[in-house]
Amino acid sequence: MSRWISDRPKTIVLQPTTLCPMDCGYCYLLQRHLKQEMSPAVAAAIAAGIESSWPPVELVWHGGEPLAVGVTRFRRLLEPFEPLRLAGQVRHQVQTGGGTPITDAWCDVFEQYDIGVGVSLDGPGHLNHRRVDRGGHPMFDRTIAGVETLKRRGIPFSVLGVVSEHGANRAAEVLDFLRDLGTTWVGFNVEAKEGANADATTPSRDRAVRFWRDAFTWCRDHPDMTVREVDKLWGFLGLTRDQRDADARHDLIPTVGWNGDLVLLSPELLGVRSATYGDFVAGNVLSDDLATIARRAAGLSYVQEFAAGLEKCKQTCEFFSFCQGAHAGDRFFEHGTFTATETDHCRNSVQAPILALADLLHERQTA
Repeated sequence: MSRWISDRPKTIVLQPTTLCPMDCGYCYLLQRHLKQEMSPAVAAAIAAGIESSWPPVELVWHGGEPLAVGVTRFRRLLEPFEPLRLAGQVRHQVQTGGGTPITDAWCDVFEQYDIGVGVSLDGPGHLNHRRVDRGGHPMFDRTIAGVETLKRRGIPFSVLGVVSEHGANRAAEVLDFLRDLGTTWVGFNVEAKEGANADATTPSRDRAVRFWRDAFTWCRDHPDMTVREVDKLWGFLGLTRDQRDADARHDLIPTVGWNGDLVLLSPELLGVRSATYGDFVAGNVLSDDLATIARRAAGLSYVQEFAAGLEKCKQTCEFFSFCQGAHAGDRFFEHGTFTATETDHCRNSVQAPILALADLLHERQTA
């Protein structure tokens, strides 16, 4: 396994609550209607398990609406990490969909603990129509109100957006809107079949290519805006072969649930059960420390199968040197196994950007 997967995580996803006040049409979370909250004891156990020999770790508070725990409880969850944060060993990131209002009290927390803020938003109102509350009412105005609070306080924010069938031909419109909104960084997740969204209708690869063509063209004219996928591909093309091969291993991405249960490789596996793999839980941080759980990952069947799937990808896929095998969760949710190779994510978020850029470069050369 060590050839393919590092046991020194760079990202840890933490689920402060399963609850989300929103009911977005493409959400993968199976327990978002339940109010199950992480205790300070679980947070303390996670902090105690982060080893000083690990690279700086990004702690991503996500998986439910993290702000739904409230300011007071969230502060209590952050406190065990303070020595690590002050020593530069961890940095916090919170991803919010706007289901809980971003207030000045929340901005105080973001500033005190130097928390990076990500906002989930798909574009202007008519493209954000699948982000709704539990009554089916649009979240757009409430999300924008939170963004305006961040801007008033001078707190920068990134944006994560979902690209669905409805928005696949509107890349420039979405990017214009997000630039005018005030962000300088955006990442796009092309809708995929995951968890509670297993029956999703994902865009075709041709439509995804159209989206990325437009995104590359837009980025050429707006160099002050970073689009994650565009930036990643340009960065890859600028690397030497040695640089590309230098520890391209996958991150374990330990994801810790509200009760301390920990799954590996894909946050989307948290709370999921399978007849083949059980509940995917590799351990519980209240019983075993993070490093111990990470070291025994090689003994888990789904981790072993993912490593085997990566080997198959390397042998059969012309895009492998760029993506290094993509995501574990997509393999399971689409094919029921981790040894599968090509997925919708591969086609729409790896192959499509490369094909789009190749088309644009070819057009330029022949013009």
